[in-house]
Amino acid sequence: MSIRIGILGYGNLGRGVECAVKANDDLELVAVFTRRDPALLSIKTPGVPVVNVSDVEEWEDKIDVMILCGGSATDLPVQTPHYAKMFNVVDSFDTHARIPEHFANVDKAAKENGHVGIISVGWDPGLFSLARVYSNAILPNGKDYTFWGRGVSQGHSDAIRRIEGVADARQYTVPVEKALAAVRAGENPELSTREKHTRECYVVLEDGADAAKVEQEIKTMPNYFADYDTTVHFISQEELDKNHKGLPHGGSVIRSGVTGHDGENKHVIEFKLDLDSNPEFTTSVLVCYARAAYRLAKEGVTGCKTVLDIAPSYLSAQSDEELRAHLL
Repeated sequence: MSIRIGILGYGNLGRGVECAVKANDDLELVAVFTRRDPALLSIKTPGVPVVNVSDVEEWEDKIDVMILCGGSATDLPVQTPHYAKMFNVVDSFDTHARIPEHFANVDKAAKENGHVGIISVGWDPGLFSLARVYSNAILPNGKDYTFWGRGVSQGHSDAIRRIEGVADARQYTVPVEKALAAVRAGENPELSTREKHTRECYVVLEDGADAAKVEQEIKTMPNYFADYDTTVHFISQEELDKNHKGLPHGGSVIRSGVTGHDGENKHVIEFKLDLDSNPEFTTSVLVCYARAAYRLAKEGVTGCKTVLDIAPSYLSAQSDEELRAHLL
């Protein structure tokens, strides 16, 4: 029997989950839930109903795992504990500093209602988190580095678009090649925020906007650009639409460490991603953990989990015997 999947939210992540479910024969999409008028929403999967979230409780016995596709800022802190009362849930909560608080809220709701909630699933947090744990355990004497990009930062792009005079914008986070090379060489450099990444901005101005004023406002924006070397390119809407409409991303988690009685042997562990579509890759991870949530629930497990708590075999559609024979 297929694992019955529900999607809550149908933006970039929701569309990605729909695509990922289609690629996995043991998963079945049974409903998409939206805050919009369902009649105005067209999805790709024939025969699957679009339902307003106000009717979600009617689906408690019809969905094995609900994948929550809201944003981390305001949606998921409320949605995940709420829907963990009704369903096994998976989310992509990525506000690192608030993960312990979010975990506690979801854990309480899931345990009280006999469900499994898996939070902070994706690639960072998510797969990068696993890479950090593995490499720290293997090389206790070492140093961690995380580089993001080259890729589109949706949050930073939105911040630029909120500036007066900006019609549209894309912002790329770009690793500094000199710093990346030093880390890969095992030099263990001390790197400031500015030394690790730069930011490239492609901006379409509204008619009559002051380019110099917009550029100054971007470069001095606290928490976004002020701590980085930032380059601003002013381009046409046509050029932005042609060359910058995708959502690529990626990056590397690197640990450089030593072994031996005197630390004489150097080792570098690197986990690297190069992604054409950030949301489609993220949702490909989400559906794997939906499979894990279903299996854990079948075993009677309840409460909140993260990627650090779940054995890799729970993610795969293959049996344990197949995994041992072909992937071990």
